[in-house]
Amino acid sequence: MRIRQLPETLANQIAAGEVVERPASVVKELVENALDAGAGRVDIELEEGGVRLIRVRDDGGGIPPDELPLAVSRHATSKIASLDDLEAVATLGFRGEALPSIASVSRFLLVSRTADAAHASALAVEGGQLGTLEPKAHPTGTTVEVRDLFYNVPARRKFLRAERTELGHVEDWLRSLALARPDVELRIAHNGKPLRRYRGGGSLFEDGRLEETLGAEFARQALRIDHSAAGLRLSGWIARPAYSRASADQQHLYVNGRAVRDRSISHAVKQAYADVMYHGRQPAYVLFLELDPTRVDVNVHPAKHEVRFRDGRLLHEFVYRTLQGALAETRAGLGAAVTSDASSPEPSAASAFAASWTGSGQPREQSHLALRVDELRAGYAALYGATPAATDGGVVVGHAMPDADERGIPPLGFALAQLHGIYILSQAADGLIVVDMHAAHERIGYEKLKAAHDSEGLRMQPLLVPQTVAVAEREAEVAEREAAVLSELGFDVSRAGPQSLLLRGVPALLAQGDTEALLRDVLADLREHGHSRRVSGARDELLSTMACHGSVRANRRLTVPEMNALLRQMEETERSGQCNHGRPTWARFTLPEIDRWFMRGR
Repeated sequence: MRIRQLPETLANQIAAGEVVERPASVVKELVENALDAGAGRVDIELEEGGVRLIRVRDDGGGIPPDELPLAVSRHATSKIASLDDLEAVATLGFRGEALPSIASVSRFLLVSRTADAAHASALAVEGGQLGTLEPKAHPTGTTVEVRDLFYNVPARRKFLRAERTELGHVEDWLRSLALARPDVELRIAHNGKPLRRYRGGGSLFEDGRLEETLGAEFARQALRIDHSAAGLRLSGWIARPAYSRASADQQHLYVNGRAVRDRSISHAVKQAYADVMYHGRQPAYVLFLELDPTRVDVNVHPAKHEVRFRDGRLLHEFVYRTLQGALAETRAGLGAAVTSDASSPEPSAASAFAASWTGSGQPREQSHLALRVDELRAGYAALYGATPAATDGGVVVGHAMPDADERGIPPLGFALAQLHGIYILSQAADGLIVVDMHAAHERIGYEKLKAAHDSEGLRMQPLLVPQTVAVAEREAEVAEREAAVLSELGFDVSRAGPQSLLLRGVPALLAQGDTEALLRDVLADLREHGHSRRVSGARDELLSTMACHGSVRANRRLTVPEMNALLRQMEETERSGQCNHGRPTWARFTLPEIDRWFMRGR
């Protein structure tokens, strides 16, 4: 066949195949244009999930009448004029493909008015064919109508889903936009009925918008993030590990205000949560990454869903370290409503309790829910010289907690009893704390083992007989290029041929495992992400197992000093809100909750 120029309409329809996947894609492009035009309010009206009608009205700057035909022609934009503009583009839209692509597969109407115009102008486009400009009444701003999407491309139309499904995709994208732009009011209607309204005029980090979009539980469990370094800034919210999802439906990433998907950043987030979340569960987050526009290429995907970073390795490490540091502060008891401004018990008292927590020897006999008087007396005396109240027959019938105004109460309170040999019951300032003693002790032991090994570094164990490892040529090149990184990870490896490596040393702690498979996994990570935490991950898995076996077991009777020592160590240990497997270690029941159980005050 001879080479020939494609007709304009056909070229636009091919572009529509890249830009317009479904009604949600049309809504995305039109609303982004409205935001770039400075809109403070955007109204979106849909019929039949957007297949029959999509109408987007904004109060932005509008388009002059003589530029309307240009707006629906290919590669026409007001956003960029040179390569320098493209490298530093900060607007959401800039390719000039959206409007002509949409107009080529629908019955399209564009109405716009600028502030200085006497009236608006309207331009209709059907199947890619332009109509004539006509005057029309319209306030300042722009309205775009898209009717009968894919009416002239039946092969594309039959791939659309049910009305409810297509509407769901539109709602998901608008929810994502609402998170990033709380300053803009968004109103959505479907089949003539108001569906949702996101109020405008807010600021980015108002908790109200977070609750409005992702729900009250996410807002309650969210940790605020705001960290800057090396010309990068990461801000937003991450959910506590206890709030996890079966899918990635609450993972929102914005790069310079643009919602994107990026495998490298997703990998960094997943690694940051590795120590505190169930296998197979997904973290929830809303993260805003800000960096110099010249350090990110936004022109790598027709629909602008993906970006490419110039310093991918630095960025991955920055995100990982920031989130890991924030999650490390999720200690048990943090955020508890302590009713006193006084300080916690003296450090020496806490240290005395910690010293008593040895895990050896047999504790004194006690009933499941009652403690012996001498144990209570010894425990309180060690803390603050107080003695429990009167007893009857060796069973505690009441004891005086320290005055919160004078002593203060630690976040996890003071131990009352051991329940069924599994749980510790503790009275806190605002209610009752229940602690899973095995899970809590497991995390404490695990963090201690990690700290000890981190202080020593990864030691390498030389092999008596060097091993030849067969790898792909790309992996051999990575091993040769990243020899210094591999050495830091405990591997002594050199290239022996085009597709082989010579392994002379391995990480000492993992020498008994499958070191060849571990090396291949590390090389794969280095090739894809520029670095690897396979070694530290394998090490942590081993240390986690050691901590699990070394922690206190169910039905091990604890004394009051031992229980209080465990509570104090939980308050000091990083990530103590979850055990090594991601299970919660503690729960709080506030007094109002307990009052509701018994209908008090009704």
